This record gives sequence, structure tokens and C-alpha cells, in this order.
Amino acid sequence: MQPADLNLALALRVPYGLLKPTALGKIPGRFLLHQEALPHLPVPPLQQTLDRYLQMLQPIISEEELNHTQELVAEFRKPGGVGERLQKGLERRAKKTENWLSDWWLKTAYLEYRLPVVVHSSPGVVLPKQDFLDRQGQLSAGLLTAVCSPRHSLPCCASSETLPVEYMGGKPLCMNQYYQILSSCRIPGPKRDSIVNYAKGKKQSRHITVVHNFQFFELDVYNSDGSPLTTDQLFIQLEKIWNTSLQTNKEPIGILTTNHRNSWAKAYNNLLKDKTNKESVRTIEKSICTVCLDAPMPRVSEDIYKSRVAAQMLHGGGSRWNSGNRWFDKTLQFIIAEDGSCGLVYEHAPSEGPPIVALLDHIVEYTKKPELVRSPMIPLPMPKKLRFNITPEIKNDIEKAKQNLNIMVEDLDVKVMVFHQFGKTFPKSEKISPDAFIQLALQLAYYRMYGHACATYESASLRMFRLGRTDTIRSTSVDSLKFVQSMDNPDKSDQEKADLLRRATQAHREYTDMAIRGNAIDRHLLGLKLQAIEDLVSMPELFMDTAYAVAMHFNLSTSQVPAKTDCVMCFGPVVPDGYGVCYNPMDEHINFAISAFNSCADTNAARMAHYLEKALLDMRILLQSTPKSKL
Repeated sequence: MQPADLNLALALRVPYGLLKPTALGKIPGRFLLHQEALPHLPVPPLQQTLDRYLQMLQPIISEEELNHTQELVAEFRKPGGVGERLQKGLERRAKKTENWLSDWWLKTAYLEYRLPVVVHSSPGVVLPKQDFLDRQGQLSAGLLTAVCSPRHSLPCCASSETLPVEYMGGKPLCMNQYYQILSSCRIPGPKRDSIVNYAKGKKQSRHITVVHNFQFFELDVYNSDGSPLTTDQLFIQLEKIWNTSLQTNKEPIGILTTNHRNSWAKAYNNLLKDKTNKESVRTIEKSICTVCLDAPMPRVSEDIYKSRVAAQMLHGGGSRWNSGNRWFDKTLQFIIAEDGSCGLVYEHAPSEGPPIVALLDHIVEYTKKPELVRSPMIPLPMPKKLRFNITPEIKNDIEKAKQNLNIMVEDLDVKVMVFHQFGKTFPKSEKISPDAFIQLALQLAYYRMYGHACATYESASLRMFRLGRTDTIRSTSVDSLKFVQSMDNPDKSDQEKADLLRRATQAHREYTDMAIRGNAIDRHLLGLKLQAIEDLVSMPELFMDTAYAVAMHFNLSTSQVPAKTDCVMCFGPVVPDGYGVCYNPMDEHINFAISAFNSCADTNAARMAHYLEKALLDMRILLQSTPKSKL
């Protein structure tokens, strides 16, 4: 192994970079003390949410529809009416629970969601291409995820609960998601899935799962004395795995995890009837994480390479390529292909993107450090190959899953765009939030393509609160619509347009601040709706209204996932006629991943990328050609 490979190999003595030593680092029970000190998620005032709901609807529905909804809201908000009763129910729930939303959100957004996790739920991450083109390099990179030191690792710190606390705007954040990432797995159920987490038991996981040519292996990453395997020990173990799995497995058992959740739950129960199968599945579920050693992808031109890698990270390329080289229910799967492309895919239920990206940032940072430890040459046992007994019924389930997956793969349109003209430094120089600037460019691109605004979802972190997940930043606003309508209007001066741009970015910034402080409208409205279901009252007309359906139909589903690493996260659209847009703003460029479905004639990822690039450039020209206003 070359010295560069050794550097790379140690990167996932995971993840010391997350664990910058702090004075608090070793205090027993610090996690619990920290968690208890975090505020509870508030239930926003009912009148406030209803007023903001009507305001949010203005740019996306007709005046006639708005008038009708205003009547429904007036009925809902009457003193002593249904709205007040549901609000009181929510407030009671908030007093009795750590977080009134988190369990409901986990169930409704993830565990009861029945579409496949592949494309529809699980995000992927595209990492910079590595400079290897052979098995040796691939195995070296595989070590990134194979080394878990009990002194410098997330598993260790998760079990001892001593991760240093992150802050946002001077406020401490909930660290709970970090403890859900490793040694966890989703389990399919007939109506609702569940999550198992083996990081918290007395017996910590000591192995990872390695997949090569659709064959699964259990690889212990600790010696019998509890010390972590060193890089050269792990390289030898990975080489053993490679050499004993040269032929592709005829039955890619992992492809079952790509299916519709109800179908997979049925196949899962059938699979586990066999004792050998059950043991193998449990070994995968209990592993710290999965490392997928992929076959090389077909060669493509440089301009579409990153887009092809993004698709590989999301779904594996279909049954002919690497989709069988996965267990998509596993929370964290690192993917390293023989051609140097690498990244990961993660099951979304336990965590949002930022903890995942923080882990990646550490890995990349660790590759720059020299390895100091040399291995004692102790013979190690052969990694255990996980066996599966494939009955005709299981074989039939695999064939059906292949067919369904290949349809999904053909349908997904992904475009990774690296916008080179400027990065977050430019909007900052104009005293504009880079996130607000990019969101407004998305609004402008969409408006120019379709001639109207649409409901837009941007993820906002609620980690200032105990067990906080996300709420929605509504990027489409009265102010954003005024700006996009003005941009190509010859009757408006550049100064007027620039002022509208600044006002719209300021409105976005204000909504963002409101959302991260627990005062956005989306989760509150969801809570009121779920409270009605729990109370067994008839569903209020407000939630049966066409306007509510329009508001929840997110043609633009977006997320900023910033990273130090020059990577980009990607995910599928959330509606059939929508786009999924994720971006990582770097100082001098911006990484975008845009997805759409080919089955929708009205959407096209490359076309959206083109309009987005033009919007960003036009907005820069506009600001540069006008003096800063006093807004």
C-alpha cells in the first residue's frame, strides 16, 4: 500500500474530527445534562399560524381560492371552536412529552411512508473522485469506513455520550441525531416500519458489513483484546473478501430492500423464516455501517460524470449494475467504486443531512494525516461470508424487486451542476444571506420556466430544541413573487428590481429565523391535523381544502447542506411533477444536485440547471449595476 493510501485508509478511525477535545468532553452523563437543558419545542400561537398560513397561500393560489380558504380559516379560529380545542390538545401533549412533534414526524414522514426508500426518501452524497483506478486503490479507500477506534470514534463517543456540543447562533444544538447514525437499521413492517439501534446496548457492535459482487461479509474491526484493527490489517481482510467474491452472486439479495415497503415487509418475513437467512440479516442490521465495494460504472464523458455518480449513490444504477450491492435499510452505507467514484447513501429516518456531512468532513480531513501505528503481524480469521438460502419464493421476490427498481432507475433524471462563476463570498459581499440568494435564484428559475410560483420546501433545523428535527422554510413569498415578476419587466428600473431582490432575501432570512425558533407554520398545521385524528374528531374542512393540498404539493423540494468538503448531497423529488434540489455553497463556487422524473413531460433537471445558472448570473449583474439600497 502506498503512503497516500495509508493516509486515506485511516480516515474512518471514525470520526475523531467530530470529537474536538473540549473541557466538557469527559464529564459522565454530560449528554443527558445537555439534553435536559435544551428548551422544549414550542407550540406556536394558533392565530399567528393561521395568519401566516393565509399570507403563505397568496403567491400560489388564485384570489377566488384564497377567499374560500379565508372563510374556512375564520370558521377554524372561532373562540371555543375546533381549532382552539385542537390547539389545547397540542399544548397538553407538549407538556407531557420531550418533544410534541418528534414521534409524530418520525412516523408520518418516514416509518409510515410506503414508497421505496430508494430515490423517494434516502439521500446520497457525491464525494470528490479519488485518483485510483484499480482494486488496490479501491480497497485502500474502503478502509475509510472500516476502522473504528474505541478511543477516537463516534461509536465510542455515542456509547459514552461525550460528543462536543454544536452551536448555531450561540445556541447549543441537540446532539441526539449523532447517536442514531451508527449501528442502526430500518426494519420493514406491513403498515409501519421501525428502527433498531444497537449502539446503546451493553454489547457494542464490533463489525461492519462489506458488500462485493452482491455478496455480504461480516468484518470485525476490533482485535480480540478490544484494540482496533490497523490499516494494514484491514487491507489484508478486505483483500480476503475481494478474492473470495470474484464472481457476482446470481441472486442479489440486497435488491429486496429497494422495493415498496409493504412488498419488502412481506418478503422480509418470508426471508427470515429460514434460520441461516435470519442470522445473516441480523448481522447486517447490527453492523456499525456498510461498505459497498462497487463494480466500475460504464465510462462517460466528464460533463455528465458527476450526474452519473449521483444516480449511483441514490440507487446503484439498477439490477445490471450495483443496486444489489446495497442494503438500503442500513442507516449508513459508504460506496467506493473501482473507478474512483465514491460517496454514500443513508436511510433518512434517524437523521438529517448535517450530522452525516460532519462525519464526511472528518473523513476527508483525516486522510491528510500520516499514519503512526504499524500492525503486529497477527494472523486474523477470515471475514465471515453471510449465507442466504434462496427458495423459489424468495427468487421470485428478487425478480419482482429488480423489475420495479429498473423502472425507478429509468425514471430518475439527475443533474449535478458545479456553478463556477461565484460562491457564497459574493452574496456575503452584498450583505445578503447566501442561502436566501440561492433560494431566490430558484424562485426566478422556476418562474421563468413555468410562468407562475409554486409551493417550495426548504429544510430548517429545529435542533435548538430537545429532539428537534426539521420544519419548513416557505421560500415562495409575496416578496419573492414581486421580485421574480419584476425581473423581466421592462417597465421596472434596475434599482427597483434590486430593491425588490433585497427585500425578498430579507423576507427569506426572517422566515428562516422564525422557523429555526419553532414558529414556522408547517409542523404546527400537521400537529393540529394529527391531533384531530388522535381525538377521533371529524377532519376539519381546513385540511380538506384544495388550497391546503396545493400548499403541501412541493414542486420545489430543496435543502442547503453545507460541508467543508467539496461534495454535494442529492435526493429525489417529493412529487411526480417536482424537482429535488440540494446545494453546498463553497466560497468561490456552488455545488448543485437537481433531480426530476422522466415520466413527467413538464420537468427536466438539465433545463432547470440552465435556468438556475442564468438566474444566479442575472441577479449578480443586477446587484453589481445598482447601488446598495438602505433596506
